[in-house]
Amino acid sequence: MANKLLSEMGLPKSIANVFTARNLLTAKDVLSLTEFELMEVLDVGLAEVTSAVAQVSEIACPPYQTVLFLLEQRIKNEFYSGHLPTRLKGLDEVLCGGIPFGVLTELVGPAGIGKTQFCMKLSLLASLPAKFGGLDGRAIYVDVESKFSSRRHAITQPIKSARLRLIEIGVNSFPELFHMEGMAQEMAGRILVLKPASLAEFTESLQQIKVSLLQHEVKLLVIDSMTALVSGSLAEFSQIPVVVTNQVRSQSRNEVSQYCFQAQSRDDILDGPATFDSHLVPALGIHWAHAVTIRLVLEAKSGERFMKVAKSPISPPLVFPFKITSSGISLLTDAGVEMTGPQINTIRNQGNNDIINLHSERL
Repeated sequence: MANKLLSEMGLPKSIANVFTARNLLTAKDVLSLTEFELMEVLDVGLAEVTSAVAQVSEIACPPYQTVLFLLEQRIKNEFYSGHLPTRLKGLDEVLCGGIPFGVLTELVGPAGIGKTQFCMKLSLLASLPAKFGGLDGRAIYVDVESKFSSRRHAITQPIKSARLRLIEIGVNSFPELFHMEGMAQEMAGRILVLKPASLAEFTESLQQIKVSLLQHEVKLLVIDSMTALVSGSLAEFSQIPVVVTNQVRSQSRNEVSQYCFQAQSRDDILDGPATFDSHLVPALGIHWAHAVTIRLVLEAKSGERFMKVAKSPISPPLVFPFKITSSGISLLTDAGVEMTGPQINTIRNQGNNDIINLHSERL
């Protein structure tokens, strides 16, 4: 608005002609000078200058907004430009509402730790009606590693096995909703599953995903797992939460890099759960580490599971103990313990097999 032309503001011709003669052509030219400077430059009286400045200011400057108005607008638009609540009270509090829109959120941890459980629960939360605390939209679930047993389908076709697992989580998490006739099928039908067969197909499908984000009222994108790099611009383009999972690998003793997220060859990636206390790190490298905005690390130690907020622009490094139930991940306490030093990025997998609930981890 500062570059708006004075000739388009309907000023009195007498003062408008004087502005033009003095080469004051835009609102910025006028408002950058004091009233006394304008009197000197224009050679007119104070009353005329004051009147002209008031008119230019009214047209060029945006109307004032109170703090109350901004707060009401934020609450009103929370479902469209805010956060996706995870229903984990402690995590939602430290993330100021949940998984933020418009950025990449990464889940990293060993196999069987609960990454897919967490992603499936988020998909349900994005699909729930607003009166139940959801975003009342759809979710796209990119199953990069074919963790679902069904054959490959198009992006607009939910996969049956995934639907059954989602219904199981939904029935245990939201019984009042999922016991309504036909509601379970409707909710599961809002989860659109894409199963790329190769890296090339996954890359080609990115454009299709962008189209689907606009056509299907998509409120969440999940990529499980992130074995192929996706640009952070996709999150900015869609302005929805984008959640990706990351594998882990063991860190060799003679490794030169001191970064705990530095990647090596894919041969070192651990696809199965380990039963020993190993030093694990995210499989993707340092460039990917800087691409994500939120990083949640899931680990197992001494027969217990922990979720660590390892990277966040709004939260200190915190750790929460959790368990997996038939309704998904559940925090054992909502009070996170602050963790300092490099241990926040260390991933342990001690005794993970001993704590896997076979009923809730059939993925």
